[in-house]
Amino acid sequence: MTTDESAAARPQVYAHRGSSRAFAEHTRAAYLQAIADGADGVECDVHLTRDQHVVLLHDATLDRTSDGTGQVADRTLAELRRLDFSSWKGARIPEAYGARSEQFLTLPELLDILRGAGRRIGLAIELKHPSPYQLRLEDRVLDVLRNEGWDPATSMLANIRVSFMSFSPDAVRHLLQIVPAEAVCQLVDDVTVADIREELRLGALTGSALANVMRAARSEGERILDAAEAGIAGPGIGYVRAHPQAVRRWLGSGRRLRVWTVDAEADVERCRELGVHEITTNCPAQVLAQLMPHSQSPR
Repeated sequence: MTTDESAAARPQVYAHRGSSRAFAEHTRAAYLQAIADGADGVECDVHLTRDQHVVLLHDATLDRTSDGTGQVADRTLAELRRLDFSSWKGARIPEAYGARSEQFLTLPELLDILRGAGRRIGLAIELKHPSPYQLRLEDRVLDVLRNEGWDPATSMLANIRVSFMSFSPDAVRHLLQIVPAEAVCQLVDDVTVADIREELRLGALTGSALANVMRAARSEGERILDAAEAGIAGPGIGYVRAHPQAVRRWLGSGRRLRVWTVDAEADVERCRELGVHEITTNCPAQVLAQLMPHSQSPR
């Protein structure tokens, strides 16, 4: 069985923020390791800086993953480049993966890394909302991609298959006006007040209000998927466990299934048995090692 045939016979494996178990998320080292691990694709989250650069960060704030503080949207790119985004992980970065000052990435810099993969590779871009720039985030990302040579009709950029995803139904609908449906993923997950408060460090009232907004977004996201408006369904693994009937319904209607964040062996097996097309994981080498026996032909 060829490498391409082997990959087609198993779920595709996407590295969540790069190989983020090994190195700090969204860093040069994490993405270079993901390529070395053999990941079929990589995932990233994007925000806009004050001077409208598209940068790779999950949080809207700097506190968790850098030695800075405050809102990403309040900083210029030059200001962000002076911060340390890798030391918090405590992982030694090999010299070949760049200096500490080279770990922070813009979207064009990630594209350069992926162009150098030497093979076809996927890139799943998550548009983070709420954003102070609202849907200007989507427009700016698309502008950056066009400037880099992205073809909207095929959603290809050189050797890179680009797809887009968001929890925001407004963002998904906006993208669907420009991007082929098969390259747009509606993310869905169950939402609790405790989860929102822990992730965003919010008070009880604010957390409850935001959780209500996100529940409404989830319901609309489910409607978008049931109506087959977006070509990719992106449930979290917790949602898959809790709502297997929805997962089977989307699979049966021809949606491509991209499940996140799948690290445990039992969850990898669950996804394989369900017929999930793409698994997003913090540890791509480990997941690929588990899946490979299922994709090897008998001798």
